[in-house]
Amino acid sequence: MTVTTRSHKAVAPEVVVDATTSGADVSSASTSSSQKQASTDAIEYPDIKTIRDAIPDHCFRPRVWISMSYFFRDFAMAFGLGYLAWQYIPLIASTPLRYGAWALYGYLQGLVCTGIWILAHECGHGAFSRHTWFNNVIGWIGHSFLLVPFFSWKFSHHRHHRFTGHMEKDMAFVPATEADRNKRKLANFYMDKETAEMFEDVPIVQLVKLLAHQLAGWQMYLLFNVSAGKGSKQWETGKGGKGWLRVSHFEPSSAVFRNSEAIYIALSDLGLMIMGYVLYQAAQIVGWQMVGLLYFQQYFWVHHWLVAITYLHHTHEEVHHFEADSWTFVKGALATVDRDFGFIGKHLFHNIIDHHVVHHLFPRIPFYYAEEATNSIRPMLGPLYHRDDRSFMGQLWYNFTHCKWVVPDPKVPGALVWAHTVQTTQ
Repeated sequence: MTVTTRSHKAVAPEVVVDATTSGADVSSASTSSSQKQASTDAIEYPDIKTIRDAIPDHCFRPRVWISMSYFFRDFAMAFGLGYLAWQYIPLIASTPLRYGAWALYGYLQGLVCTGIWILAHECGHGAFSRHTWFNNVIGWIGHSFLLVPFFSWKFSHHRHHRFTGHMEKDMAFVPATEADRNKRKLANFYMDKETAEMFEDVPIVQLVKLLAHQLAGWQMYLLFNVSAGKGSKQWETGKGGKGWLRVSHFEPSSAVFRNSEAIYIALSDLGLMIMGYVLYQAAQIVGWQMVGLLYFQQYFWVHHWLVAITYLHHTHEEVHHFEADSWTFVKGALATVDRDFGFIGKHLFHNIIDHHVVHHLFPRIPFYYAEEATNSIRPMLGPLYHRDDRSFMGQLWYNFTHCKWVVPDPKVPGALVWAHTVQTTQ
């Protein structure tokens, strides 16, 4: 397998390092290689039209029948799995085997429902069909089924795409800087600076933080706009008091949204209330325990995958973040990493992991054309294209325990890199 490293001239040959091993050895090797190039090369980014012209026109034309075939397929798998689990798992006499069967069901249903989540994500981008109203209806149904506020997510997610890699305006996984890393009290479990620094590299503390990140990160984002840039809000809530309550994805007048978007936030909330009522009625028939096993297992699995996927798209030792004066749309879109997730990534997760760079450049390209579009632009981008084929879960652990805050890149003015990559080369 190979890891594409960052070079700083798009016409340069692509540099790869052997990734048959994992962790710091490979990472330091790739970092060292790219930084040697950085000392002599200048960053040159192609303009968006040049990249667009390299992609066949048909890649920009979604086909409703293809999109809907995946939508029906994924819902059929979800309901089929749920029905089989409801009917047959309770019949397993052995308690350990029965618990194991429920756990396996939760994992598999989480994979399937993540696919539904991603199809609704396609709707939010206008990549499901050419019709805005149809995209909105299907996306609202798909996300409401998963207790996701569709329009609320859609608006904030559009701003994430608009300002990817922007240290002030990006909406997702904006890294801490050296100056403010100890101000993120929630991420440090409200420990004081000295205590947080004392325990930040202890493996068990890192594991607890990662579990909290994976299990509660999505909910914290929806409720408190966690991980968004300081300049991402549409209006300022003020310091102190209850300002932190005004950044919810559920409040129509939230600072995350424009006034014109309020009605759509209310529609998102309506979808959640309808789904909540459906779950309540289901619990009256089969009991809350069964509803928990059938539905809420997958809820946490789905949002574990969502958080992991988004985090690893934008967290990598070879990828920059940018200060406001140096950021451009193309720079931000190319500060994204494609990764490999095998059969699941291609057939259940609809290529969202494997071909995400092109999605950030052109989010209206349907997922079933993403591979073709990626192959069309990759030769032009050269080493400005980032792909890491190492273990997805292994890199989740490595990046979470190493990529903690960013510092100015001494080689590239206006760009920031993860602090440990600079420290290891000094």
